[in-house]
Amino acid sequence: MLEIEIDGKQVQVNDGSTVIEAAAVAGSYIPHFCYHKKLSIAASCRMCLVQVEKAPKPLPACATPVTNGMKVWTHSELAVKAQKGVMEFLLINHPLDCPICDQGGECQLQDLAVGYGSTASRYQEEKRVVFNKNLGALVSTDMTRCINCTRCVRFTTEIAGEMELGQAFRGEHAEIMPFIEKTVDSELSGNIIDLCPVGALTSKPFRFAARTWELSRRKSVSPHDSLGANLIVQTKHDVVKRVLPFENEDVNECWLSDKDRFSYEALSSEQRLGAPMIRQGGQWKQVDWQAALEFVATGLRGVERDHGAASIGALASPHATVEELYLLQKLMRGLGSENIDFRLREVDFRADGKRAGAPWLGMPIAGVKDLTRLLVVGSFLRKDAPLLAQRVRQAAKKGLHVSAIGPNAEEWLLPVRNRALVAPSAMVATLGQVVVALAKEKGAEVSVALLGKLPETVSDEALAIAQSLASGRKVAVWLGNLAVQHARASELQMLAQEIARLTDGSFGFIGEAANSVGGYLAGAVPGAGGLNAAAMIEQPRAAYVTLNLEPDLDLANPAAAMAALDGAQLVVALTSFDSPSLRQVADVMLPIAPFTETSGTFVNCEGRAQSFTAVAKPFADVRPGWKVLRVLGNLLALEGFAHADSEAVRAEALAGDLASRLDNGVEGIVVSSATGPAGVLERVADVPIHFADPIARRAPSLQKTRDAAAPTARIAPATLAALGLAAGDRVRVAQGTASVELVAQADDGLAAGCVRVAAAHPSTAALGAMSGDLSVERA
Repeated sequence: MLEIEIDGKQVQVNDGSTVIEAAAVAGSYIPHFCYHKKLSIAASCRMCLVQVEKAPKPLPACATPVTNGMKVWTHSELAVKAQKGVMEFLLINHPLDCPICDQGGECQLQDLAVGYGSTASRYQEEKRVVFNKNLGALVSTDMTRCINCTRCVRFTTEIAGEMELGQAFRGEHAEIMPFIEKTVDSELSGNIIDLCPVGALTSKPFRFAARTWELSRRKSVSPHDSLGANLIVQTKHDVVKRVLPFENEDVNECWLSDKDRFSYEALSSEQRLGAPMIRQGGQWKQVDWQAALEFVATGLRGVERDHGAASIGALASPHATVEELYLLQKLMRGLGSENIDFRLREVDFRADGKRAGAPWLGMPIAGVKDLTRLLVVGSFLRKDAPLLAQRVRQAAKKGLHVSAIGPNAEEWLLPVRNRALVAPSAMVATLGQVVVALAKEKGAEVSVALLGKLPETVSDEALAIAQSLASGRKVAVWLGNLAVQHARASELQMLAQEIARLTDGSFGFIGEAANSVGGYLAGAVPGAGGLNAAAMIEQPRAAYVTLNLEPDLDLANPAAAMAALDGAQLVVALTSFDSPSLRQVADVMLPIAPFTETSGTFVNCEGRAQSFTAVAKPFADVRPGWKVLRVLGNLLALEGFAHADSEAVRAEALAGDLASRLDNGVEGIVVSSATGPAGVLERVADVPIHFADPIARRAPSLQKTRDAAAPTARIAPATLAALGLAAGDRVRVAQGTASVELVAQADDGLAAGCVRVAAAHPSTAALGAMSGDLSVERA
């Protein structure tokens, strides 16, 4: 610790701190523009000039390290004169358009100009004009306002991981610009809007929608990926106008992904379901809630009477709240059915009944910075969990060695030290090779359960991964979405568990959705004798209750799901949105509130339960999902549906010590080292970031981004040549009896013998399961 005096106050700060950080500890505010605690120091704006004892001239507080015994004055006559001089230069070319600027009311330049600016300018020359840049569908530009603080440039390079912006020219002619004919396409691009201290970069969807002082602000939690980013949702007249990050160092720090930030547009979609609908005589008819709920209760009782309770199944989205998932499973079990599942895209359920607890990340999110070795198995990390990938990116800069196993090697914008690029059918064998090599490196024996089940030979890639893990001090193994949705997911889990044991590290699951952990804690999984999500589709039920899903996009096998639901006697859909697929298969649609119009809880990948309340009044005649399920329970005369509010449901669902219910341990899974047959094309299915859930799919601005481009048939160049095809060819991709036409695209980051075809997209929904064999031929 070092002693420093700031404005007469004695403070102690860590060695290596800067003056601006020490001033924050002392409670002295130093004006600044280019400085940001998460970015490197540029010292380009010079607004933070302060007087330092024995220094011949004012020094920038952001770039001046603290020394023992240093004396600093932040508001002395010399410091203030320097700060006012800088402000005068900043305002020379700045346009006087505050009344029409979207940044008005929350502009740092505006605020500091009050304290450090003059009432009139001494300059009479014409102001410079800078042409606006096209940064894409999400960020609007007014570059004449730019003060060249370079925050946006440093963010894209250091946090997002790719230099998409830069500064060209010098002096008065300096401009911030993207590379020629390029837009900013990062999945974190919206953060440059928050970082911009002036009105140069603003939100394109929010442009001219409201003034900051007109907006009400409420805290909330993201309903999308498993990180559970904390939000500030801003509304005007009960309409969501903007979403900003709420700073939480343990979760999302001060960042948001674009999906978290811009998906709110879907809440005003024309497809919002505003009133209960019943299908009668092939026609959809709007009814009141009483009639709709009585129709559902009568229908469920009729199916139970005629076919038995086991003929009823419930399929729930992992994006639903804990309260909704808990009451849905309680409703099903009250009827006598154990057929309830929220793991819609999974196909291997052999671990059910053999788990020690709810699967989770296995470590705190904030603990990523302390890792020295990380193995990621089967993950589209950067798109599946953008903010978690960002933490890994920062840790990799400080020495974390990242290794990966899987069929995909798309750019994560971080150094991957070792990679085994293998087809899905070879993932289990490859991970088994890592276990064999790791045990040898550590001089240890593998677990009894794996003896005789592991490969005898080890590839060079597996050996390199094992050696990397063996040399680590703090090791973690993460299973991504592709691994969890793998046909042999439980075997991958057994092997990941063994690696964690051998390295004395942790293993866990990145998680697909906001409640990938919460669904287990809420009990939304089948009990003894119950059917899982895949079995409910393979063995069609007489009645289904669906929660927050679209059957043609949200299940592992959309074609089979549509067929199963279409043939059911009764399908009850609790949904926020009307959709063609639900109109085709459902008999009744009950409009339930999205996350902004209800209270609820999401449990993120680290097992953190985060509750939120409604930020706006429900749209039209919409009701909170938990209330709808509670009333259904009452109409069906089931016990335990007397909850007065969502807090009572949460208390019941998450009773006891939450941490004690989290455990990735599994046993009794038979592991095989077998690989798939040679010469077969295997499907690799990712879920595009902006198609992962019903809300993101309906956000117009997100659907204009590069990440929302129509899927292609992505094939390794060697495989493409072996098929006699070339990039750009129109091809027919067939899976079973179904086929779709796509454009072939060469992909160097794909394992040989694989075809990457995205799931959860209308253009590919006709295909079968997310994994399996397929064929490709010229269309």
